Amino acid sequence: MGLDMRPIGKPLPGKEERFKEIFNSIIGNNETTDEALIEEWFNIQTSSYETIKAPMVGRDDVANTWIKERYQESDKSVSESEFIEHYNGFYVIELSPYADAVPIYCNPEQDANVFRGQFLSDCMDILDNELLNEAWVSKLAEDTLDYGKRLLNATDAVALANNLTHLKDQIEAPGEDWESLENKLHILYSLSRWLIFYGQNGHGYEADF
Repeated sequence: MGLDMRPIGKPLPGKEERFKEIFNSIIGNNETTDEALIEEWFNIQTSSYETIKAPMVGRDDVANTWIKERYQESDKSVSESEFIEHYNGFYVIELSPYADAVPIYCNPEQDANVFRGQFLSDCMDILDNELLNEAWVSKLAEDTLDYGKRLLNATDAVALANNLTHLKDQIEAPGEDWESLENKLHILYSLSRWLIFYGQNGHGYEADF
């Protein structure tokens, strides 16, 4: 299956301690599948979709236009109105204005803002393995931000030594040679920006593998 890094919600004001307590039970330690506890946790948080300003079908014009275009590409086995109603409330993550929040390194079977952390397995030869292995541990926002900054600093050091710091803010992959240093650094820079974005905005992530 491999590692996917899924942004989690951020606690509502005044609910920070309870949010952390439940996180440690249902994600951090995987000790419970208590449905009532999970429901409580979701009720005291703001979704990452709202933070990244992902347009919603039925609420935002740009999302409504997007879903109508998807209907035109469908087999039209149902009416347009039925098709759109089925997607009412759907967040179109790809239309978020924040590129760092929607990585190009993703799993097509996951939401578009989930980082495909398994790509880090290809980078073990250029950075400290202990640092990279931290990605497999779920984190709250503070630790996510700290991890992103440390990963960025380590990536900067390698990029600087190889005259590749121009990759730091590049969105698209530099090429198709996934064994190249350029592509490996780009993966690390992309993940660093992703971690820092979510951490700064109050979101941690769940390591799913």
